[in-house]
Amino acid sequence: MKMFCTQCGADNTEKAIYCRKCGVALEKEEETRVATRGRVGGIGPLEKGELTASDRSQGGFAASDDEAEIFSISPTLLFVKIGYVAAAVAAILLVGLIATFDLIGSVWAVAAGLLLFLIPGFYHIKQKLIRYTLTESKLEIDEGLISRRTKNLPIRRIQDVTVSMSVMQRVLGFGDLVVDNASDDGEKITLQNINRPRHYADALLRQMKRLEK
Repeated sequence: MKMFCTQCGADNTEKAIYCRKCGVALEKEEETRVATRGRVGGIGPLEKGELTASDRSQGGFAASDDEAEIFSISPTLLFVKIGYVAAAVAAILLVGLIATFDLIGSVWAVAAGLLLFLIPGFYHIKQKLIRYTLTESKLEIDEGLISRRTKNLPIRRIQDVTVSMSVMQRVLGFGDLVVDNASDDGEKITLQNINRPRHYADALLRQMKRLEK
């Protein structure tokens, strides 16, 4: 029977008092951990790297209920970037105009120009606070800053997924994903202003088909 060192993981003989690799003292209570090393819940061997250091210190159990993430996206920042460019141009013109006519001091002119960046900055933060995540079994809509709100829609409740694109959205390469669900209220969930919407719609449809099997 082998004993495994919880410090470095090296295997030692049953009668060993100190680890042959790192020299740490092997306590008798470690023997209770030997039976579970390399197994999760006692079922099957672990893949390489699956057992973490904290798992080893707890006897080798490392069960995780986290689902695989298929994609996680936010609304496009294209308009935000355009807003920053527009704010920069407007700030330069404003500072130049104020400096030309000497309406206020140069410091106040620069400050007034910087204030223009608050508008695209606000929408930048607003867009970043929205997150659409698809896992193996559900679609999550997460939004909010101080008060976060997460809505979970089981994939099995989704009836249909459509892509909606206006003329401007089509030209710029983004659109909306409209999700029909089978809940009692029949509410449609819209993932707004998504880059490559057809790509993500296909990913959602593929996952729906997997769950139907």
